[in-house]
Amino acid sequence: MSARSASRNAVTDVGEIEVIAPNFSRRLSGVTSTLERLLPVQARTLRIAALGPGLSPSLPHLRWRDVPKLARKPKDRRFRIWHARRNLEMLAGVALRDLLRFPLKLVFTSASQRRHTKWTRFLIGRMDAVISTSAATASYLERPSTVIPHGIDAGAFHPAEDKAEARAALGLPDLRLVGCFGRIRHQKGTDVFVDAMLRVLPTRPDAGAVVLGRATSQHTAFLEDLKARVAAAGLQARILFPDEVAPSAVADWYRALDIYVAPQRWEGFGVTPLEAMASGVPVVATTVGAFPDLIAEETGMLIPPGNVDAMTDAVALVLDDPQHAQTLSLRGLTRVLSQFKMDNETQRICAVYEGLWNGAPHSITA
Repeated sequence: MSARSASRNAVTDVGEIEVIAPNFSRRLSGVTSTLERLLPVQARTLRIAALGPGLSPSLPHLRWRDVPKLARKPKDRRFRIWHARRNLEMLAGVALRDLLRFPLKLVFTSASQRRHTKWTRFLIGRMDAVISTSAATASYLERPSTVIPHGIDAGAFHPAEDKAEARAALGLPDLRLVGCFGRIRHQKGTDVFVDAMLRVLPTRPDAGAVVLGRATSQHTAFLEDLKARVAAAGLQARILFPDEVAPSAVADWYRALDIYVAPQRWEGFGVTPLEAMASGVPVVATTVGAFPDLIAEETGMLIPPGNVDAMTDAVALVLDDPQHAQTLSLRGLTRVLSQFKMDNETQRICAVYEGLWNGAPHSITA
């Protein structure tokens, strides 16, 4: 057993658990990050535990050998909630509930904005309740759902008291920094960001850029090409490619930034603009996913996806106009704190659970 596994915060009394959050992927992804953010907050008011690999050992979790114990009803409830976020997790819930007759009700959260496959539609149809992360996501479903946007933990994501100190703590140069965080691949628009920075930075020697994330094996050549472009421009010291960091460390990196760019060509929801706004960082984002819902007028700048010219102009405007940057920073922070706090998200998710526990009507379609 690894040290990480041995240190996991295992649940000792499975009978107490009323909500299970399965996570059947080892790799860091948007779903994994969502669970990392949500579970500690949900655990304040719910008896909840994760099941599966890839999550922080500090989170309450069930061991695989605990699963047979779920055949018995939980304490004080007629059934448990199984809250899935992937197809495999939905399938496991269906098998436990319908084949093994475990006392479960199934909830699925959908974040994707595309037509689902026939198989996914079938699984969604077997859910007892469905949550969508945006109205756009809900429009792709063939059954009713409750729209609950993601929220931000304002205790973790907050403005820096001193950006120079924030940069120094991370070993970053004392430059005005433009950041782009997440998976490094074509879909995420990392190449658009780098190309825009290659235009913005040469005439602004006090500015730099940070591409924080990881390229999986199939995207390694994509990353190497980006680094080659940066090297050819002689900007290796000002366009940085740090290694991926743990979700718990990302907030420190936002506080080191002066601008955050979300350059995606496609996105399901995309929480990074909210994290940046909560950190008091002006945001430039593409008009994909839920970004137009998150960034209202004068709380950030929206640009077409894949448009290097538009991104260059937007970033240059924010860098060159400190007053405009300050306006975006303050209004973005206010918007997050008023409409996108994590407590709001967890309370609304809990209301879905309570609706099932209290016998609210639901529909299952084959």
